[in-house]
Amino acid sequence: MSFSAAAATGFVVLFLSVTVGKDEPAWSVKYDPSQICAFRGSTVTIKCSYKYPSIIDGRTTEVKNKIWFTKVNNRVPVDLMKDSDYKDRITYNFTESSSSSSFLTIKDLKQRDSAKYKFRFITNRPGGEFTGSPGVTLTVLDLRVQVRRSETQTELKCESSCDQIKPPSYVWFNKEEKMEKQTSSIVVSVRDGGRYSCSVKGHDDLRSPSVYAPESLSAKLMSSGQITEGRSVTLSCSSDANPAAEYTWRKKNNQSVVSKDQQFILSSILSSDSGQYYCTAQNQLGEKTSGLVSVKVTYAPRPPSVSVTPSGEIMEGSLVTLSCSSDANPAANYSWYKEGEEAPKASGQNFTITNILFKQRGNYYCEAQNSRGRCNSTVTVNVVAAPRNRVAAAAAVSAVLILILICLLVWLIRKPKVWKQQSRPGAGPVPSEQQRNRKSLFTATRSNLVQLGPRDTRRGRKKRRWSMSLLTVAEPGLMQEPSLNSRTVWRIQLPCTAKSTNQERTAEKLLLVSK
Repeated sequence: MSFSAAAATGFVVLFLSVTVGKDEPAWSVKYDPSQICAFRGSTVTIKCSYKYPSIIDGRTTEVKNKIWFTKVNNRVPVDLMKDSDYKDRITYNFTESSSSSSFLTIKDLKQRDSAKYKFRFITNRPGGEFTGSPGVTLTVLDLRVQVRRSETQTELKCESSCDQIKPPSYVWFNKEEKMEKQTSSIVVSVRDGGRYSCSVKGHDDLRSPSVYAPESLSAKLMSSGQITEGRSVTLSCSSDANPAAEYTWRKKNNQSVVSKDQQFILSSILSSDSGQYYCTAQNQLGEKTSGLVSVKVTYAPRPPSVSVTPSGEIMEGSLVTLSCSSDANPAANYSWYKEGEEAPKASGQNFTITNILFKQRGNYYCEAQNSRGRCNSTVTVNVVAAPRNRVAAAAAVSAVLILILICLLVWLIRKPKVWKQQSRPGAGPVPSEQQRNRKSLFTATRSNLVQLGPRDTRRGRKKRRWSMSLLTVAEPGLMQEPSLNSRTVWRIQLPCTAKSTNQERTAEKLLLVSK
C-alpha cells in the first residue's frame, strides 16, 4: 500500500494504490488505486483494467456493453451515464489491447459524489457478464473547521475527510488574509468579528467554508393584517452564521426566555401577548441581538369599570360625576345611557351632572365600543330629596335674628347717655322722704318746660294721656343739667294708666329720644 499525490490540469487527486483482481486469470477487473481522495470542485479520473476469455466454445468473445455504477435498482446496476446526479459531469474512455482498460472521469466534484465505484462489462456469450469488486472508494475532500468554545477563548481545528489516509498540512485565513500559523488548530478570541477558514498547504484556492459569529440578524412578524385574539401568530428570526446559530426569543421589559426556537409560534394569541419582542442569535464565536418586533392584538372592550362621585346617598342639588373605563384595542368610545331611555345622555369617559334633581335618580350604564365589539356596565345613582321645610324654617330664623340684630344696633346707636350724679363737696344725700312726697315727677331745667301736674286721684278714670314739650328732661337728683344746645324738641305722647285711688301714681314709662 502506497500513498502518492497526482496533479493534472483542472484537478487534484490524492490516492492510495491498492491492487485488487480476480483469482481466475480468464475473467478479472483490477482497480489502481482502490482509494482516492479528491478536493471538492476538482476533477478526478478513476481507472481499471479488465480481462475475459477471447474464445469460448470455439467462438470469439466480444464485449457488448461497459458501464460504471454506484447504485443498484432491483439488482440491476444503474449506469452513471443515466444517473441524473452526474448529468453532464462524467465521461467514459476505453482502450482495447492485450489488457483492456476503462477510465471514468468526474468533473466538478461534489460532496455527494463520495461513494464506491465499480466497473461492469457484458459480452456476447451467455452468462458472459462480469463486475469487478470491491471497486474504488472515492472520498471528496471536505475541509471544515471545528469550533470548540471555552469561557474565554475559542479553539479552531481544521479537519478533512481524508485525514485517515494521510494527515495533510494546513494553512489558515482570516477575512481572505493568510495567517502565519500553519497548524491544524488555532486559538482565537471570542467575539473578535473574524471570519476564519483553512486549506491544505499548497492548495490555497481550495478552502474550507469560513466560520464566524452571527451576522445580518433579522426578526420579523410572519402574520399579516390585524391580529385578533385566538389567531396563530409566528415570529421568525434568521441570521448568517457558521456554525449555525441558536436562537432565543424574549419580550421587552421581561428578561425571561419565551422561546428557544428559530420561529416563535403563538398558537392561540391573547391580549396579554401584546408587546415588543426581540431575538438573539448565538454560536461559539459570538452573538447578536435583533431589533424589536411589535405585536398588537386587537380585541373587543372588556366589561367597563364604572363609578359615581360622590358615592352613597347623594343630596339633591349636588354635583355628580359618573366615570367609565375599559381595556380595549383599538381604544374604546364611551356613551352613557339611563335605563329605560334610548337616547344617550352623554359621550366620553366622564358624565357630569352639575345640579342633580331627585327625578334623575336611577340606574345609568356606560357602553364601551370599538371595531371589535361592545360591552356595558351599570351604576346606580341614589338621589335623596332636600328637606325644604327645614330650609324654610332656617331661613325664617335667620331673618328674625338679622332683624333683631339690626334693631339692637339701632338702639345702641340712639341710646341717650346717662350721667351719674357727681357728689358735690359738703352736700349730703337726698332724703328719701322728700323723694316719696314730691308732687311733680320731673323738674325742668329751664323755665319754658311744661311741668307735669299732680296725678288725678278721681275714681273711675282708668286712663289718661299726658302731653309735654321738652328740651331737656332729667330726673331730679340723678342727672346733671346738660346743655340746651344738645337737645332737639320732640313731641311725645305716652299712655298712662291710673287706678281710682287717692294715691299719686307716677308715669310708668318715659321715652327720651335724642337725635
